[in-house]
Amino acid sequence: MGKEERNTYTIQRDENVGEVKIADEVVASIAAFATMDVEGVASIGGTTKEMGRLSMKTPSKGVKIDVLEGIVTVTLTLNLLYGYSLVEVSNRIQEKVKTSIESMTGLTVADVNIRVVGVKVPEEA
Repeated sequence: MGKEERNTYTIQRDENVGEVKIADEVVASIAAFATMDVEGVASIGGTTKEMGRLSMKTPSKGVKIDVLEGIVTVTLTLNLLYGYSLVEVSNRIQEKVKTSIESMTGLTVADVNIRVVGVKVPEEA
């Protein structure tokens, strides 16, 4: 008791071997890692880039996942870097998140919605 029940989704079922289930936190983490891999992204939720690497602290914070009958809708809340085209960066994020989730889980991504809540000015080197 005490643990909140996780939403899980069956991504493979084979009567001879068994089934594979995935938790929604895993789908959210895949989306977060794919997002942070796109140039022009400053942060997503509680995650920041540090020296070109993704901080492992709360990788899925700022990511909302809805799965209905194997169809995924992703909503990302993030900050982008100043000087990048918000439209181009958003398009790259949408494609990367969709491709990553579909290739890693077999689930179908219907939408990747992006909510830009800030623009970060990079520090001078």
